[in-house]
Amino acid sequence: MQEPRLPASSLLRIYLRSFLLQASWNFEKLQNLGFLYMMLPGLRSLYGEDIPTEVLRRQGLYFNTHPYFAPLIAGTVLHLEARKLVGEDVTVDSETYKNMVMAPFAAMGDALFWGGVRPLAALVGLLVASQGSLWAPVVFLILFNLPHLLFRGGGLILGYMQELRAIETIQKCRLPDLAIRLKESSTVLIGVLCAYLSFKGCEHQSLSAVWGFVLLPVVLLFAWLAHKGVTSLLLVLLTTFSLLFMALLF
Repeated sequence: MQEPRLPASSLLRIYLRSFLLQASWNFEKLQNLGFLYMMLPGLRSLYGEDIPTEVLRRQGLYFNTHPYFAPLIAGTVLHLEARKLVGEDVTVDSETYKNMVMAPFAAMGDALFWGGVRPLAALVGLLVASQGSLWAPVVFLILFNLPHLLFRGGGLILGYMQELRAIETIQKCRLPDLAIRLKESSTVLIGVLCAYLSFKGCEHQSLSAVWGFVLLPVVLLFAWLAHKGVTSLLLVLLTTFSLLFMALLF
């Protein structure tokens, strides 16, 4: 018996439904209802309108991962279900696969999208806003949303086409390293933004921009304190005291 193939229309519906993954949470199984709802177009393409109860039960078990990685998991699970439908032996069933990748994908997604892409997009938007441009919100939305929109669709196709080999492909992409590079870029942009605003502030106060370089030792002192493990609370207090002192001085 030949393995059934999902039509493009079913994949499109799965992709669109992935945006509703978190629309129905529960304390016991977290995202399971959203994941099952996302999977239904694909399951109907495989089993018809009368989806076996066992299949629904199997896909309605506990599920929790990063929402942008969920289509990747869905594509792989649907391929495993298609192979199981025609009687092929699978080395890992869909339930075991989900339990195996949910947590690692959640960690990678948090680091990449929440810790990397979002802060970087926000900083670029702030740089645009500092120029007085009203396009800043649009720039932020594009820079943040375009990567995850492409990742959702690409992940769904990758999971369905490569099945378990998709894990190797994700590993080759070295997403944790990419997240670190994005965080480093955000740190650099924070420095650029702070320096730019400082110089603009000096101009507004009719002060020479040279005063910005006078504060460089203070910045280096705070960087050294952070490197030595000084607590965040103490750094906040020192920063507040420094700003108050500068306000009184100038």
